[in-house]
Amino acid sequence: MKRKIIIYVVCMILVFAAACSVLFYRHDQNKNLTKISLAEVAHTVFYAPMYVAIENHYFEENGLDLDVILANGADKVAAALLSNDVQIGLSGVEATIYVYNGGEKNYLKTFSQLTQKDGSFIVSREKTNHFSLEDLKGKTVIGGRAAGMPEMTLEYVLRHHGIDPKEDLDIDTSIAFAAMGGTFIGGYGDYVTLFEPTASMVEKEGYGTVVASVGALGGVVPYTSFSARCDYIQKNPEIIKQFDRAIQMGLDYVHTHSDEDVAKTILPQFPDSSLTEITDAVRRYRSIEAWPKTTTFTQKSFDHMQDIMMEYGELNQKVPYQKLFYSIKKD
Repeated sequence: MKRKIIIYVVCMILVFAAACSVLFYRHDQNKNLTKISLAEVAHTVFYAPMYVAIENHYFEENGLDLDVILANGADKVAAALLSNDVQIGLSGVEATIYVYNGGEKNYLKTFSQLTQKDGSFIVSREKTNHFSLEDLKGKTVIGGRAAGMPEMTLEYVLRHHGIDPKEDLDIDTSIAFAAMGGTFIGGYGDYVTLFEPTASMVEKEGYGTVVASVGALGGVVPYTSFSARCDYIQKNPEIIKQFDRAIQMGLDYVHTHSDEDVAKTILPQFPDSSLTEITDAVRRYRSIEAWPKTTTFTQKSFDHMQDIMMEYGELNQKVPYQKLFYSIKKD
């Protein structure tokens, strides 16, 4: 009996020592990491490759200690960057154009893309097996923020299907992004555009049905991308490269693993959602090819995004691709 107790105590000491060594190793490792802060425009499964990079410690592998804050709006992301509250922002590229056209000398440049399609889905209050955009005529749609990429892309899609977004339906742009799902659940609106996992949650609870993807109809654009101030990029090219490398690893993982594998990896980012809900959301985004194979976006996709902005009335002339895109020298 005494011998068993001694063996047990020795084993416990060894386990404790091993745990301590891991903690000390991590502590020493963290001391060598460069701390950076990132403001994200929203928290959605749409950004799965970034959350994969976080959960799989790709940022740490590339020498970075990343802190993410939720800014709730591209305008707020841009403000956080310009005020130096964060070093990197994740939002629609339109924010960098607004800052540049506003005359800011230390403007924002985009250096990596995360998504290449609009991430919103049209949710109908009434169930239908044969939805058409024509069904939106005469109805009230809860859209995104005015002059934000979700709203501009929705209106672009409608125009190119012969529907006047100003005359043929009522698009309400007054409701904050975070409140759109709750407002729809509360009974307002015939349709709403929602990102995942909110769209799936609304559908699961029986408040509506996902009937179409705005992204599938809107074409390829550098929809959600990472940007930073010009001076930060100039002074920290290695950090930008390390960050880009971690995001590329996240994209590679998403493209080489199953929907459920991706969902399991990012599930800690969505504690209020089930694995089934997150898996369905990943599958839905994969089906519209929401995620690019590479972080580098083309001038063609950038110009298409500006076409959407010009049709909306937010842009008089295009900004040169070379002005707002920082090309990273890949290893």
